[in-house]
Amino acid sequence: MFDEYGIPRGVNFDEDALVPLYHFVYCSRAAEGVDDAEVSRIVEAAQRNNLAHGITGVLVFGSGVFFQWIEGPAGQIQKLIAILHRDKRHYDIVSLSQSEEERERLYPNWDMEKVEAEDIRLVLRDALESADDQNNRVALTCILEHLDSGALDPLGRG
Repeated sequence: MFDEYGIPRGVNFDEDALVPLYHFVYCSRAAEGVDDAEVSRIVEAAQRNNLAHGITGVLVFGSGVFFQWIEGPAGQIQKLIAILHRDKRHYDIVSLSQSEEERERLYPNWDMEKVEAEDIRLVLRDALESADDQNNRVALTCILEHLDSGALDPLGRG
């Protein structure tokens, strides 16, 4: 039905019809008390709001860490970034990538989808290896050390 990026198989895109699309990729630590039920509420609210603003994306949550890719019109993504920075349900936000370019959406049919994270450490280590910004490197290292300490047990298990 869908390929690995959420694009329906067999869909042909008209490259001349591509519009500027902004994307923002980040990771962060969940605040105390944020559990799978709260993440489900976050996803439900995002699905309603994102549809109205032309935003699509994916949210990965595991071991108390969020990893998210959002894409859409630059103005709407910038507003959402500001909201994300004020949201008390997470902290240590690390921007992994953001830019605007003319391309098709990676998640054209996903207003927001939660994807289970079997091993969030691998994603964070890859991000750390490619991080250029020193503040991002410090925050990613802190998140990984916290995970490795066992202080963040996988939520929803046991």
